[in-house]
Amino acid sequence: MTALLSINPTAFELGPFEIRWYALCIVTGVIVAVLLAMKEAPSKKIKPDDVLDFILIAFPVAILGSRLYYVLFELGYYRQHPAEIFAVWHGGLAIYGGLLAGGVVLVIFSYYKLIAPLDLLDIAIPGVLIAQAMGRWGNFFNQEAFGRTVNSLNYLPEFIKSQMFIDGSYRTPTFLYESTWNIFGFAVIMIFRHRIKKLKSGDIFAFYLVWYGIGRSVIEGMRTDSLMLGNIRVSQALSLILILVGMLFAIFNHRKLLKRH
Repeated sequence: MTALLSINPTAFELGPFEIRWYALCIVTGVIVAVLLAMKEAPSKKIKPDDVLDFILIAFPVAILGSRLYYVLFELGYYRQHPAEIFAVWHGGLAIYGGLLAGGVVLVIFSYYKLIAPLDLLDIAIPGVLIAQAMGRWGNFFNQEAFGRTVNSLNYLPEFIKSQMFIDGSYRTPTFLYESTWNIFGFAVIMIFRHRIKKLKSGDIFAFYLVWYGIGRSVIEGMRTDSLMLGNIRVSQALSLILILVGMLFAIFNHRKLLKRH
């Protein structure tokens, strides 16, 4: 078999500093998310500057939360390698940790700014999906968040095949599956937002919980590097909870409409 060359995870260097593709993917995703939310903010009578203020607080807190979440579930490793706790450029940011931390900031921020939390969530969710989709490509460059071995990946472009050739075998590109799923979710939300006139506040949020939960629960089952709690894949269990919460929230949110019918 011809040797396959993987992509260098370092995009470029600035003096003694390495700028990695992982960081570029995350930062670019956040910028796109903020721009989308700022554009949509006036439709909910939210000031675009409030969106910017929110992300300036929420982004570092979300990064901290996603790293803390990951470290807690890999505590055995980090006890032996404490210096690696801060090496976020090597990967190891758990999306659910970031979402939980960001959610706490959103509730507190909404309270002090007198903004309805559901309105802020509804304008933020489409950008969150795009940011998550782009962030998964950071996993691609780091050669992480992949699945089981497969015989070939001939249906994919050569640069993805090469990067997914890890430890002598092709790996299931679960990063690509989740990225694609999130992009489709974004497209569905955009269609709903512009074609359905009577979306209630919180409908987009509920859709996100169910959509992301379904995709993540299925794709997480394909991965070989899941965070585990005993024999339970933590992210898969949380995904099922998201689906349930999203469905119950949607029913509760439309209970008056359901009673009329």
